[in-house]
Amino acid sequence: MNAPLPQAPINWVAVFALVVLPIVAVIAIPLYAYHHDFSLAAWISMFVLLGVSSLGITAGYHRLWAHRAYEATLPLKIILMIMGTFAVQNSILYWGSGHRTHHRHVDDVEKDPYSINNGFWYAHLGWMLRDYPAAEPNYKNAPDLLNDKVVMFQHKYYVPLVIAVHAAILLPIGWAVGDVWGVLLLGGLVRLILSHHVTFFINSLCHMWGSRPYTDENTARDNFWLAIATWGEGYHNYHHIFQYDYRNGVKWWQYDPTKWLIWSCSKLGLAKNLRRIPSFNIKKAELAMRFKYAEQDLAVYGHNVTEDMANVKSKIALEYEAFTHTLNDWAKLKEQEIQIKRAAMAEKIHQMDDKLKVEFQLVEQRLSHHRETLNLLVRNLKKAPVSQ
Repeated sequence: MNAPLPQAPINWVAVFALVVLPIVAVIAIPLYAYHHDFSLAAWISMFVLLGVSSLGITAGYHRLWAHRAYEATLPLKIILMIMGTFAVQNSILYWGSGHRTHHRHVDDVEKDPYSINNGFWYAHLGWMLRDYPAAEPNYKNAPDLLNDKVVMFQHKYYVPLVIAVHAAILLPIGWAVGDVWGVLLLGGLVRLILSHHVTFFINSLCHMWGSRPYTDENTARDNFWLAIATWGEGYHNYHHIFQYDYRNGVKWWQYDPTKWLIWSCSKLGLAKNLRRIPSFNIKKAELAMRFKYAEQDLAVYGHNVTEDMANVKSKIALEYEAFTHTLNDWAKLKEQEIQIKRAAMAEKIHQMDDKLKVEFQLVEQRLSHHRETLNLLVRNLKKAPVSQ
């Protein structure tokens, strides 16, 4: 059992935003609906603006600034900064630095700002209601953010920007649709509360509910339903092992609108250098977890599969070692290319690139074969009678 959390000063700003405002909404929304009713435009504004503010966090605060998963042009940075400011989740600097601390010390009850091991409510919003030591800002892990002019402008003028962005977005929409109060209440207040909890689900439920197909070294889970609610952030197990990938839903069929937005921006020339983890590394992580789960499942059936598992694992290890040698050769040639700018060397580099692509495809094919072999092995052993 974890030690009780230390008493810490109450963060009254957070209490107002996360406790008082929802209470106001619970009272004000039914009263307004009873006396005036909400226009269809006000309801539409809530859902559209929820997407705007949420994507400002997922594509901006999270994948661009916290993880540097891609590079953005100045216009895109400004747009994402405004969208993220609209979500009212503190400044990019504070958010990004704290999130990097979370990844570095994930699940540590003393160092992870929102460790799930301190309980659901603590990870969801409790960590913000008091000034706990783990959540104190420490920007030593964010020198890049300290040198980002857009980030520092927002950090310096955060409160005025929050007010200005809300006024500039909500009032014109309310005036245009003829329902200012309806837009302020639904597109402003309710949207803000929903946007908060969309993000908070990632810190809480995404560390409790779902599968772990890539790693079990932390509590992060992949969950399709949470991915829908969190604009693609629900594939959290993948994210925690491959945090620098601009994709959370790495498979083509996985729902990740944030990934699609970033990709679309790259096609429009607004983003570049989208970072992708090589599929070989992903498949290797998946296969390692399949072995672990297979061993756990088969232990229930009483089978001794150590030798069978070891044989398949050894084949994968040999292939990975051979592929690593090829990668090392490729890296050495790249280094030589920097030092020796000659046509002959450039041609040699080109040949090695082609060789690497071919070997990469062959290794991936063999990995797929071993995955099928493993699945067949598990099925056959489960069907086999247990020896007494």
